[in-house]
Formats: sequence, C-alpha cells, structure tokens
Amino acid sequence: MNKLVVMGAGFGGIAAALRAKALGFDVTVIDKLPQPGGRAQRFMKSGYKHDAGPTVITAPFLFDELFALFNKRREDYVTFKALDTWYQFIYDDGERFNYGGSAEQIDAAIAAFSQDDSDSYHQLLADSKAIYQLGFEQLAHQPFHRFISMIKILPALLRLRSYLSVSQWVKRYISSEKLQQALSVSPLLVGGNPFDTTSIYALIHYLERKHGVHFAMGGTQALVDALHQLMLEQGIEVRLSQQVTGLQLTDKHITAVEINHSETLACDVCVSNIDPLYLYRHLLNDSASYLAKLRCRFAKPSMGLFVLFFGSTRQYAEVEHHSIIFGKAFKPLLDNIFHHQCLSDDVAIYLHRPTATDHSFAPEGHDSFYALVPVPNLTADIDWSVATAQMQQVILQRLHQTVLPDIELHAEHIFAMTPEDFQADYLSEHGAGFSIAPLFYQSAWFRFHNQAEGIENLFLTGAGAHPGAGLPGVLSSAKVVEQLMKQWLQRHDAHDYAVAQ
Repeated sequence: MNKLVVMGAGFGGIAAALRAKALGFDVTVIDKLPQPGGRAQRFMKSGYKHDAGPTVITAPFLFDELFALFNKRREDYVTFKALDTWYQFIYDDGERFNYGGSAEQIDAAIAAFSQDDSDSYHQLLADSKAIYQLGFEQLAHQPFHRFISMIKILPALLRLRSYLSVSQWVKRYISSEKLQQALSVSPLLVGGNPFDTTSIYALIHYLERKHGVHFAMGGTQALVDALHQLMLEQGIEVRLSQQVTGLQLTDKHITAVEINHSETLACDVCVSNIDPLYLYRHLLNDSASYLAKLRCRFAKPSMGLFVLFFGSTRQYAEVEHHSIIFGKAFKPLLDNIFHHQCLSDDVAIYLHRPTATDHSFAPEGHDSFYALVPVPNLTADIDWSVATAQMQQVILQRLHQTVLPDIELHAEHIFAMTPEDFQADYLSEHGAGFSIAPLFYQSAWFRFHNQAEGIENLFLTGAGAHPGAGLPGVLSSAKVVEQLMKQWLQRHDAHDYAVAQ
C-alpha cells in the first residue's frame, strides 16, 4: 500500500487525508499543535469556550462529501444550524442592516435603505451566480498548475469583469454607500481588501444565497472533533504535537519527512497543508523550482489579525451571532491596514457571539465573545508587546459605544492573539491571517499550485494554494489534490507494470 504523509491538520489537510484514504493510501497526518484543526483551535477559560478560527460555514455539502466517502452521514457526527440573520452590519451612526434569511427578508432590509437598490440587488445576485458557476462550480476543483489552463479561462474571466475589485463590482449595482460597504466586506473574511480583491470573490453572494450560512453546534472545534473521529475510524494515523522540520528528497521526489529533528517517516506521496511560503522557504529551500522561488519572492501576504477573546458576566441578548461593526471611516481605515501598514484608533470589528445560538459556550447567564480586527501583518513596524494592551482598550471602548454597553465592566478572562501568534503557532509567514492575499495576480495559475513546483509527489492544500482561503476554498483545494493523487496512482501503476514487464 502506498504511504502518504499529510503535513498539517487544518481543514485542507484533514480533507486531503480522508480523500487519500478513500483512494487506498496508507495515511499519516502530522501537526505541531496539540489539537487538529489548524487555525480552528478551541480555547477554554473558566467555563467560557472560544473558537479560535473560522466560524462561518457556507458550503456544508463539502463537509457532507467527506463523510459520504465512507458511507457515513455528517449529521450523525455533528449538527449544522442554519442562521436566520447571517450578519448584522452596524454603522458608526448606529444604523443597522440585517443581512440574511429569506429572499423576502433581504429585499425588505435593502429597501429600508434604498428601494432602487432592492431592485438592482437581484441583478447583483444574478451576476454573482454567473461568477459562482464559473469560479466555484467549474474552476475551484480543477488543477491550475499548467499555464494553458489560465489561458483557456481568461476570456470568461474578462467577460465577468474579474479585473474589477469587489468594491468596484458592487458599486455597479448599489448606490447606497452603506449597502456598498456591507456587500463589499466579504473579502476581509478571506484576507483581502475589498478595494483590491478581484471580483471573482463576488461569487460569495450567490454561495451564501444558495447554501445559507450555518454554525456547527458545539463550535467549529466540534466539527474538527467529528472529522478527527472519522479519520481514526478509517485507520488514519494522526500524530499531534509533532512538527515537520525537514524533507528528504531524491531526484526531485520526497522520500521521507523529518519530524522534530529526530525522526524520519518514509513516504511515497506527501501532501502539504503548511503555508506555502513557509514550505518553500524553510522546508524545501534549494529544492524549490525557480518559479516557486519567484512566486515566493513577489508574494503579497494577507493582512494580519488581532483577535480578542473574552467572556461577559451579563448577556447581550439583542446581539446577533455574527456582527460586523464598521469603523468611523471605511476606505481610509483599510488603506491604513493594507497600504500604510499602521494602527489607528479607528477599528473595524467582526464580533462573534456563539451564545446567540449555542448556550454551551458560556456559564448560564453569561456570554462568550471574540472580536476579530484586521491589522497589518508583521512586515509592519509594530511592537505587539506594547500594541496588544492598546488594541484591547480600543476594541472594548468601540464595543461599548456600539453593541455592548458597559462591556468594560462585564468582560472577564480576556486574552488575545496577535500576528506574532499566527506566525509562531501556525507557521504563517509574516503572521498573515490567510496566507497570501486574494488578488487577481495571486489567483488560479498565479496562486501557489496544488502540484508542487518541480516535485512530482508533493501536493499542496490549504489557504495559500488554489483556489484560496475560507472553508469552501480549502476544502476545494483538497478536491484538486484528490485529482492529482489519482493521476499519481495511474502513473505509479503504469511504471510498476512497465518494470514488471
């Protein structure tokens, strides 16, 4: 049986491991963290539970597929709950926009801002559907390591105006400045600036409309636990708290994975769920191809993230599960983060209140929160040993002013993650929150290839590889890797047959 090693147990690595097992590989998964899940870790603090990573599930069928590989039902392992309000957007003047639910609910919410925009939103959705059908249904699961693949789809990409930014694309339909902000904000959830990110990501509008927005009861870690259980049931070996420290190569083939500088694990095939920048710069070094080195040299990492976790001794029942609180300014704030690489007293906040849906996240009568704030990555000159306390104060004050009155009096067991933690815990180059940014020139063929550059038996999955970040993206990257593993098996079987003859 062919031996396959998966480096990294994020969602992309887990999905690739399960798909490899279904193909007949003998699979071992290695991860440096004490829990599987990659960025989807769980923190427990004095009765409060916190998801550290992704909390929005927008393509549940991609998880269902992994269980179906082994004739299992995802519902028997973990429950997904559809949310009526996907996001509540909160503006500096106190006005709110509830986005989600039925088509009628969305129409009414948009009409409250602008009746004209309610009508044009239908055209926005129709054009988003066209992008979804190309970008997600046709391309997200296909390998893009050959340039001819990019040439073939360029006419379609140009026809769908993928050269526009998401912000420019939304403004073609929506006149209300507030609605423009709300309907442009999705790139921030995958590491991009709405004013720079290619409008390919406008497919998210139809993705959410078609499949809804869901929450895994028990938290994202409950979903990780379910997938971990499935792996163990299928005989996949999962080795945690062990770091890949090197790769042994012969003739551009990986023959063994080095663990903790002390052990080697032989393999026939290797799948990397490690940040591609870290993989090529620190593990492959001189073995990387010229093209991979060139891509690393010019790669633009995503912004960083500052995440403040805290419990509350009182409940805020009026706060939705997902809230997005805009700063006092929109584009100037994003310019500071993405272009000027500096912090300011103005912040935009994604506020997660899981206790709105699942009371197990906090003691009775309490709430659990995390506040995620986009910040510059570690290429900026920011001393996080000083900035952490400042950011905590700014965030709590902003929450007090907007959705959590007197939170400074009720918040407890407060702790934070900074870009430095992302670099140390997740081996994310420059502490980027989402690997490389979702720019047009870092998409499809221009993104890190799922077939490693110059190494036949190494495949890449996860946020930095095609098609990109976000749960649908990383799960789709594993589907691409599945295709490449099938091709490897065909070549391998043909080679063995030729040798036997």
